[in-house]
Amino acid sequence: MSGRIPRQFIDDLLVRVDIVDIIDSHVPLKKTGSNYIARCPFHNEKSPSFNVSRNKQFYHCFGCGVGGNVITFLIEFNHLSFVEAIEELATAAGVEIPYEHSTFNEPQAKNKLLDLQQLTAQIATFYIEQLKQHPHKKIAVDYLKGRGIQGTIARDFMVGYAPDGWQILAPLFDNIELLCEAGMLAFKNEQYYDRFRQRIMFPIRNKRGHVIGFGGRVLDDSQPKYLNSPETPLFHKSNEVYGLYELLKKNSRPSRILLVEGYMDVIMLAQFGIDYGVAALGTNLTATQLQLLFRSTPEVILCFDGDKAGQDAAWKSMDAVFSVLNDNRQVRVLILPPAHDPDSLLRAEGAEAFTQRIEHAEMVSAYFFNHLTATLDLTTIEGRAKLAHQAKPYLFKLVNGHFKKLMLAKLKELTELDVVIPALENTPSPPRTEKNERPSLPRLTLALLVQNLSLSEKLAKNPIDWQALDFSGIETFKAIVQKICAEKPATTAHLLEHYRGQKEEKMLNTLAFLPIPLPEESVEAEFMGALNQLLAQAKQTRLEKLLVQENTVGLNDSEKEILRHLLLR
Repeated sequence: MSGRIPRQFIDDLLVRVDIVDIIDSHVPLKKTGSNYIARCPFHNEKSPSFNVSRNKQFYHCFGCGVGGNVITFLIEFNHLSFVEAIEELATAAGVEIPYEHSTFNEPQAKNKLLDLQQLTAQIATFYIEQLKQHPHKKIAVDYLKGRGIQGTIARDFMVGYAPDGWQILAPLFDNIELLCEAGMLAFKNEQYYDRFRQRIMFPIRNKRGHVIGFGGRVLDDSQPKYLNSPETPLFHKSNEVYGLYELLKKNSRPSRILLVEGYMDVIMLAQFGIDYGVAALGTNLTATQLQLLFRSTPEVILCFDGDKAGQDAAWKSMDAVFSVLNDNRQVRVLILPPAHDPDSLLRAEGAEAFTQRIEHAEMVSAYFFNHLTATLDLTTIEGRAKLAHQAKPYLFKLVNGHFKKLMLAKLKELTELDVVIPALENTPSPPRTEKNERPSLPRLTLALLVQNLSLSEKLAKNPIDWQALDFSGIETFKAIVQKICAEKPATTAHLLEHYRGQKEEKMLNTLAFLPIPLPEESVEAEFMGALNQLLAQAKQTRLEKLLVQENTVGLNDSEKEILRHLLLR
């Protein structure tokens, strides 16, 4: 992180972006009255209960209860951190984030991450220097030349060379503990040694350009051919892909991204002018990796080697794919000819022919059903039953939408069955409320204010006598009202942002979309009436309590003065 993000910038950003536009790009919305609705992307439901308000810049699902502003939506829907959500919104708004450097001591854990980032960046630079200066550099340079890798491509991807030596890094960087935490040292026979030796080194950078880990390839036929950094505080291989930073540096909004299996595949694709390739990091494709890609593109093409391992990996990837697909996202599958990977096929047939293969890659829907039906006899009841049984768990993962409906329609066409996809077992039950149930007076008053922040002007002209109020939750009620009057948030979304992570956040989420069927012209009168009634009720309650106390245990001087004041009003 470059520093803290100023609160004022976040407030300004919430004014610049429109929650309807942002959510509609992820979940298709339909206008109904003054709001927009959709089937909730956070739980399975048959009818839409997910509401988005352009006026409040806020969303709420009446089915499962989720809600928040556009920052919350991006965090939950795209599995982003808070900072990543702000960065995505800033990119959408075309503004730079003015990070602040704190003058206070940062938490120790954060300092450690910064130390690790600095160390991995220095090690990446060291490996680059070794490729240029090491006495045995020729073996690495010859290998790269033999693969046809040009200097500019090696530079763009920060390709380096880890010399053959057991203890090179420790004397140079003089911090055994930090080198171990960064995954650069391993431990065996009671001593530490360099994890990467005699390898071509590929620094792995996150979206922000920080070196978070490394991949290394041997220069001969040794095993393992590829070696990745282990899991570290910086590097979680199931959450990252190789080459995304380099891709986005050239094109921040690519129309498609090609996901391949290896580092060299990405580099050779770039060498041949196909600069939208990234690679999974030696692991089964995960939903988190796909979400990462879909934040930058509407289409991902999965490219697998033509051997059995590649074909198996293609099918295994469907678990992740079906977890993230929706109507605005497209996945295609490209399985290369046997005995080929992208590197070898590019050399064999050239970039133009390879690009044609990409253009004609199979839609994931076709790949899915073709794979399942390849060994089934659909002329038999048994074959159709097995197809329904095998397809159902994948279709269960899909969010509600047109794609899911069409996939179910295709399954019905093939099986002649109406396959029912049940709701998720962990789907929260919709809250049970009586149709004629009216919220309590304090709840109604606060909800009207939260939903109509301009009413705070009325409070400025008619200050609340807080001493006269006495009901359950008065302190929270008072704190929120005073915060609204003091800070004057522009929208409900801004108010919620000020309460992010605080105990009142959930309550305010609910109040922001509490149904209050009133015409706009009646809101102010309803609010003032509710407030006056609340004050009158609170006064009466307090008066009755004091009178009872006077007749039982007696009153002190302060309480006698309050009682006198209440009786005179």
